[in-house]
Amino acid sequence: MQKRHQDRELYFTELANTSREFYLDHVRLEKPLSPATRVLEVGCGEGGNLLPFAEAGCSVTGIDIDAPRVENARRFFEKNGREGTFVASDFMAVEPPADEAAMFDVVLVHDVIEHIEPPHKERFLSHVKRFMRPDAVAFIAFPAWQMPFGGHQQICRGKLSKLPFLHLLPAPLYRAVLIACKEPRGVVDELLSIKRARMPIGKFERLAAGEGLRVVRRNLWLINPHYKQKFGLRPRRLVCPFDRIPWLRNFYATSAWYLLSK
Repeated sequence: MQKRHQDRELYFTELANTSREFYLDHVRLEKPLSPATRVLEVGCGEGGNLLPFAEAGCSVTGIDIDAPRVENARRFFEKNGREGTFVASDFMAVEPPADEAAMFDVVLVHDVIEHIEPPHKERFLSHVKRFMRPDAVAFIAFPAWQMPFGGHQQICRGKLSKLPFLHLLPAPLYRAVLIACKEPRGVVDELLSIKRARMPIGKFERLAAGEGLRVVRRNLWLINPHYKQKFGLRPRRLVCPFDRIPWLRNFYATSAWYLLSK
């Protein structure tokens, strides 16, 4: 397990840096940001992605099922002199706004959809849509399933955290390897859940279309912009023809970014 997964303030700061440098400009391609802009993040964790939106004057709200991380978000925002509303709850249990004024202009769903097991993905996207104003955009990002660490095995406690493509083993063999390497039961269960919930690019696009969400913009990254914070690497887009060949792009896209509208 990497240090950033244990030092939550470091993790918050790294996410904020990436959001500040890349996410704001990406969202602005389709949606201007101002003090009138309402931003919601689903699965906000400590709120690092939201901090730059708050710095830009937006009204920000974060929802996460992990109460200690939500408490961290409140603490880190206060430490940075910014305001935000943070709710500790299962997003699916949160009632959508009753009127348009309480809905959101931007909804962030970053590294969340690949954790939601079928058949709940459809219901999840449908629920996201109910929080969006008619002209809102949803920024949804996730790692393509077959990319080297698409199974999130970097959360392993031991040497397996550095082993690429481990998650592509058949499920029984994957489980056996994790147990043999003495990974905790919670880590094993989480990784097997991610394997069941895997999110290839084509599958996501079909899922979004099925829920009436239109792809306004798609960026596939060969080098994820967040790798600048994690590893000092320069971000690079996945270029043609690799971004158009379904089998190849799932192996090469370390992050898939979508701006969706109703």
